[in-house]
Amino acid sequence: QVQLVESGGGLVQAGGSLRLSCAASGRTFSSYSMGWFRQAPGKEREFVAAISWSGGSTTYADSAKGRFTISRDNAKNTVYLQMKSLKPEDTALYYCAADRRPYGLVYASRNAYDYWGQGTQVTVSS
Repeated sequence: QVQLVESGGGLVQAGGSLRLSCAASGRTFSSYSMGWFRQAPGKEREFVAAISWSGGSTTYADSAKGRFTISRDNAKNTVYLQMKSLKPEDTALYYCAADRRPYGLVYASRNAYDYWGQGTQVTVSS
């Protein structure tokens, strides 16, 4: 079992930046692909970014390309989402997720992920 705890959310003005962190428990974190998703009120949870177990492969939603960067530090069991040029439409609850298949590929589908955190709120004011 893996536990994920997100942090770093908050209130920021449009154009600002935030860095989200997701701390994972367990010794197998370094073998998992990790993803970030978000859910705005009244909307489906949507993919934001994902990173392979080694950090060597990443993929982004079109809405995140050029503004968000996903990274990981396996020594710290932590995955990050650096967000820049934030827009009001980025307002959502942000979740990190882990794919428990070891040394797997990078996926954008929610169904590929087995473990989820509780989320951290990001609010971007106009």
